[in-house]
Amino acid sequence: MAKKHKKHQHEEEMSESWLLPYADILTLLLALFIVLFASSTVDQEKLNQMSAVFNQVFDGGTGLMEQPSPMDVPRNNNSGDSNQSMAYIEDQQALSEIQDSVDEYIAVNALEKQFATELTDEGLLVTIRDSILFDMGEAEVKQEYRQIAEDISDLLVFDPPRNVVITGHTDNIPISSNIYASNWELSVMRSVNFLKILVNNQTIDPLYFSAKGYGEFRPVASNDTGEGRAKNRRVEVLIQPRVLEDGSLNDQPQ
Repeated sequence: MAKKHKKHQHEEEMSESWLLPYADILTLLLALFIVLFASSTVDQEKLNQMSAVFNQVFDGGTGLMEQPSPMDVPRNNNSGDSNQSMAYIEDQQALSEIQDSVDEYIAVNALEKQFATELTDEGLLVTIRDSILFDMGEAEVKQEYRQIAEDISDLLVFDPPRNVVITGHTDNIPISSNIYASNWELSVMRSVNFLKILVNNQTIDPLYFSAKGYGEFRPVASNDTGEGRAKNRRVEVLIQPRVLEDGSLNDQPQ
């Protein structure tokens, strides 16, 4: 009986030797995976990753099952921004083509001393010296130059329409007139009278046109000289963009 009992004890000892902790198996599998991963293509980043994981495994760090699952990094959807940017660029190109048409008209009619064009952040700015349109202290467009205003109206026909703002400016010499009490009033009436000629063009939609005046308060040159005052007396035609730089539309009437 004693001999049989000894054999049973030996069998229990042999069976216990096959029991390995579950965590040890996972650790071995993890180490094998890391070695296979690193052996595919070795670079500095992979070596750093492998070193960090081995340090965690053998220094008593968190186990494999305790590692947080990788988080999906949200990807920015830039397609909308790209479309907005493209629309803005295309609209700026269209304004540049309008500028070319106006510049061609200026060159053909030898009006370089009276006209100027410039692409600005607010749109295409066409500047007209008031000497070609108005007599001193007057707001009515001179009869001999009405044709120029009518020609410009043909250049302002857009499909779809664009907002166009006509602005009058003066120098700082106080006006002495029974009709206009200030340069403000004179500048406003000059822009309004010029606008009236433009919208007589039946192909223009007046809904998109407006007029305003700043008097002497937005000079582009010094009023201390005659040349500077002549530059300040002007009418500006601002052709606005349809698409702003942030991608928003600017197609509503002013």
